[in-house]
Amino acid sequence: MGSSLSAFLLMCSSTSSVSSASPVTSLGDLPDSIVASILVHLSPQDICRFASLNRAFRRASSAEFVWESKLPKNYGLVLSRVFGCNELCLNGCKKDIYAKLSLPNSIDGGKKKVWLDKGTGKACVLISSNGLAITGIDDRRYWSWISTEESRFRSVAYLQQIWWFEVDGEVEFPFPCGTYTLYFRLQLGRSGKRFGRRVCNSDHVHGWDIKPVKFQLSTSDGQKAITQCYLTNHGKWNLYQAGDFVVEDSKVPMKVKFSMTQIDCTHTKGGLCVDSVLIRPK
Repeated sequence: MGSSLSAFLLMCSSTSSVSSASPVTSLGDLPDSIVASILVHLSPQDICRFASLNRAFRRASSAEFVWESKLPKNYGLVLSRVFGCNELCLNGCKKDIYAKLSLPNSIDGGKKKVWLDKGTGKACVLISSNGLAITGIDDRRYWSWISTEESRFRSVAYLQQIWWFEVDGEVEFPFPCGTYTLYFRLQLGRSGKRFGRRVCNSDHVHGWDIKPVKFQLSTSDGQKAITQCYLTNHGKWNLYQAGDFVVEDSKVPMKVKFSMTQIDCTHTKGGLCVDSVLIRPK
């Protein structure tokens, strides 16, 4: 697609230069409806590239049906969940709606961010550690909050040491139809800066190689998933997969519950940063 698109853009550029020297019909003379019908089959990124070719493509790239084809079928429900009932929902053009939904928008008091995946038009949801139920989070002997630029929420929960480790959360959202994967974003070790360079302190990392961590998810329509793995990769943010779920009815909001546990009290574990939970199209 990339090579063919480049060739087509080159052809368009050559045609435009010829048409400036002679009255030969060019792509710029195509009816807007024809051009728009072509743009429907392109990605949003390619539509924007074609819009810079000439006035015909620029006009066609703003056609309502072009951008409506890039929005999920239940975009009205998504808009209501993200923005509430506002002027954008009622009177916004489809291009503006797509642009707004493609940006990370905060919901639920800033504890979650939502945006549309530009490749699939499906929803991505990011839940901050501050929006999770973490056992012992208020006890400073075990947990602390660390400010960091490495998180979209500007802070992460850092575990010094604990016997009973449990993190729970849930989200209810009108996901567009499709298959989604849920991940926990975690890091073994506490990152910081020294002399302007990133460093990671792993002094308190222990216990994660003795027993695996269990990740679970369940949905309001009865789907369940369980995975287990050891946490072994120090000093780097990793996405640990909890499981997949499928949305077949986008008219009904899906509630997803999820957890991460290591509750074997025969040993302590610590030195872990919990940043967020990510749900994205598979």
